[in-house]
Amino acid sequence: MTGFPPGAPKLPRHKDIGRLLLNCPDRRGVIAAVSTFLTNSGANIISLDQHSTAPEDGVFLQRTVFHLPGLAAAQPELEREFQSVAQEFDMDYRFTDASRPKRVAIMASTADHCLLDLLWRNRRGELDMTVVMVISNHADLAEQVRAFGVPFVHIPATRDIREQAEQRQLELLKGNVDLVVLARYMQIITPAFLDAIGCPLINIHHSFLPAFVGATPYRRAKERGVKLVGATAHYVTEDLDEGPIIEQDVVRVDHTHSVEELVRLGADVERAVLSRAVLWHCQDRILRHGNETVVF
Repeated sequence: MTGFPPGAPKLPRHKDIGRLLLNCPDRRGVIAAVSTFLTNSGANIISLDQHSTAPEDGVFLQRTVFHLPGLAAAQPELEREFQSVAQEFDMDYRFTDASRPKRVAIMASTADHCLLDLLWRNRRGELDMTVVMVISNHADLAEQVRAFGVPFVHIPATRDIREQAEQRQLELLKGNVDLVVLARYMQIITPAFLDAIGCPLINIHHSFLPAFVGATPYRRAKERGVKLVGATAHYVTEDLDEGPIIEQDVVRVDHTHSVEELVRLGADVERAVLSRAVLWHCQDRILRHGNETVVF
C-alpha cells in the first residue's frame, strides 16, 4: 500500500494500465482463471493482491493491476468477454483505467482544515483526482477555494430546507462525479440523497464517537482526561457514522494539553486520515465486504 511520496512529484499518468477488482465465493481456481483470461487477452499482470475471509466457505477478494496496450479502446470488449469468467465463479467485478482520474466533489461547512488540505494535496499531484466542485452550506470558504481554481457553490442547508438543498446538490452531482468527500460537512445526509447520488461518499469525523457526541466533543474529552485523540474515515451509509471504516489514526495526548491543543491535534489527524482514505479510493485499493473494507 502506498502513502504520499516525499517531496512534491506528480503522480505518473499510467497509460494502458488497468485495474480489476472482484469478489466472489472462495473456491479453487479463481486466481488461475483471472490470470489466464488476462494473459490470453494480451495483458501483462503487474501486481495481484488477494484476501479470503475464511479458509473454507469464505469470500475471496482480489485487486489485479495489469498493462494492456490500447486499453482505452479494448476495455469495453475486455469487460464483455470477462463475463463468462465472472458467471462461472459468481463474481462481482469492475475494470478501471488508471489513466483516468476520479471526478470528485467536496462538501464542506465552515471548518477549512480538511477541505484545504485535499485541495492542496491535489494541486501538488499527491491525489490522483479531478476536483470538479466544492459545495458548502456556508459562503465562508469561497475565496480560499477559488484560489485553487475550483468552482465553489454555496447551497444553504438547514433542517427546515434540507429537501430543497439536497435536490439542488443532486442536480449538480448526479452523473457528474465518481466520489463525494464530506470534508467536515456538518449536515445530515438523508437516505433519499444516498439512494439518488449514484456514487460513494466518504466522511471524516473525530474518533470520540459514540462517547462524546454534540457540539463540544474536545472539551468533554478534556474533562474526562482522554489519552488518545483520533479520526475515522468511512463510507457513508444510512446508519449515521456507522459505515465501513477505511482508515483511522490516533495521537497520544496527556493532562498538559489544553482544549485548543486537542482541537489542533485532532485536526491534524483528520487531515491525514481523510487524505489517505481518498487516495486509496482513487487508486481503487478498497473493496467493501459487508460493513467492512479490505484495503490492498
